[in-house]
Amino acid sequence: MAKLHFYYSAMNAGKTTTLLQSNYNYQERGMETLLFLPSIDTRHEQGIIASRIGLVAEAHAFESTFDFFDYAREVTETILVSCMLIDEAQFLTKPQVLQLTRIVDELKIPVLAYGLRSDFMGEPFEGSKYLLAWADELSEIKTICHCGRKATMNPRIDESGKILREGQQIEIGGNDRYIALCRKHFMTGELSSPKQLVNQLVEKTA
Repeated sequence: MAKLHFYYSAMNAGKTTTLLQSNYNYQERGMETLLFLPSIDTRHEQGIIASRIGLVAEAHAFESTFDFFDYAREVTETILVSCMLIDEAQFLTKPQVLQLTRIVDELKIPVLAYGLRSDFMGEPFEGSKYLLAWADELSEIKTICHCGRKATMNPRIDESGKILREGQQIEIGGNDRYIALCRKHFMTGELSSPKQLVNQLVEKTA
């Protein structure tokens, strides 16, 4: 039975790597897949999903007005699609998440969506909010804070490493702009453990 899956996590937990591995598993068995990523993600070449460990795959870049259901219905007239996979799914709109539910329920195609649960201020993204509400299966991909606790927050940092508490919700970036923290250290703004701070001081004076 086809299901809508939402795999969520904090930054740098390996969401894209997991997506690409899932895609590889389907294709290894001779199954057709459809991959998507938002066009606003400009960290790599347009239409390319790339993980931090070097895995890459071609994908369809979508805008906020893109209709997933109409596209999938047209494609499936000539191709047997076994799965749809969506990277950075937090950038989906509410109507697009609804379209994904229709793809699952009416076209019987499993949909695997991967994304962040919340933004740099701890507020939910539109896509994530409705995926959490409407997905059949929710799976957390875990990563850790510098203290060893589970990281759940995605604070944005400036050039000096200070946490930013205001700004536009969407700003594309990687490790230079975001860091994964537990809720406690998100609130306190602590970016390193005391042990890490000592090690950094030792390295600077060595």
